[in-house]
Amino acid sequence: MSHPVQWTLAGRDGKARTGQLHTRNGVVSTPAFMPVGTRAAVRAVDVDDLEATGTEIALANTYHLMLRPGSQVVADLGGIHNFWGWQRPILTDSGGYQIFSLRPQIDEDGVRFKSVYDGRAVHLRPEEAVTIQEDLGADIAMVLDVCIGLPSQREMVSEAMERTLRWAERSLEVHRRSDQALFGIVQGGVDPDLRAMSAAKTASLGFAGFGIGGLSVGESPAQREVALRAAIDELPADRVRYVMGLGDPEGVMAGVELGADLFDCVWPTRLARHGRVFTANGDFNLRRAEYATDPRPLEAGCDCHTCTRHHRAYLRHLLANNELAAFRLLSVHNLTYTMRLLAGIRTAIDIGDLDTHLANVRARRLPVQSGND
Repeated sequence: MSHPVQWTLAGRDGKARTGQLHTRNGVVSTPAFMPVGTRAAVRAVDVDDLEATGTEIALANTYHLMLRPGSQVVADLGGIHNFWGWQRPILTDSGGYQIFSLRPQIDEDGVRFKSVYDGRAVHLRPEEAVTIQEDLGADIAMVLDVCIGLPSQREMVSEAMERTLRWAERSLEVHRRSDQALFGIVQGGVDPDLRAMSAAKTASLGFAGFGIGGLSVGESPAQREVALRAAIDELPADRVRYVMGLGDPEGVMAGVELGADLFDCVWPTRLARHGRVFTANGDFNLRRAEYATDPRPLEAGCDCHTCTRHHRAYLRHLLANNELAAFRLLSVHNLTYTMRLLAGIRTAIDIGDLDTHLANVRARRLPVQSGND
């Protein structure tokens, strides 16, 4: 089966791998991180900022866009790329995670929940999640899945996993857009047997790529690793593997080691708005008083717009006074750091030095207790 999105292998080191994700709107080097543009906007930054950070693919949220402004509005304005102004690859998630957080009513037909905008009742079926994403026009769409919190009883996890599989089949039947790839989603909680079963059955349906969902919902890093390992081992080697909702540096590094290719999370930008700064030498909170007169950039040697133009004292001043510029400037830095982390990982995989590289990254990223670099 020919798909509009193709992933090709470039290099390997253990289970970790590099590759090229080919879409109609450009090529993405993997492993890659996708900033989250929930409402077709990554909070506090614009598309020029995204390009400057090295972002190659971004994510938008189907749940929010279908409610406001509505998928038909986006379609009438030329699709999500024109609506957003981001002409590089876009992935839209199905909204399953956001709906899960609203405690929806779930049955075989779909999910019922109340809109966060006006409280109206919404009934979303798996088929509608596909057609909405076809209206939006992203390069990659995700099937609607059933996400549950952890820990949960095995029977509940198994039921959610089986329903996700049935919904995946229904989604494939209605997907018509030839220039858009549809990805399946693996569920199964932290049970390795359920994860392996879900991955094998989802893979057998012939999706263009695969999301691994239902994680970052209460499990420990060790439990997540078990789940990821079981799922990835059953997924086709020639298709991209996307760990949904995982984007902290430590989580990304662990995912790469297991063979994952794509990641997304609000972590870099959300933490930036709270004053948390990512650096190769450890993260720190810029709101601390010790930075009030600090003339150094956020990170020595960083070439992002923020670090080349501003010092810590000024940026802390912006934060302390709730200046909106602080949110943008810190977000630009954290995203640049994240993209640089992935670029370094790709290089290390290609030269066969990933273990040493990650050991060095992890050793340097020990939490910073003071202003020392």
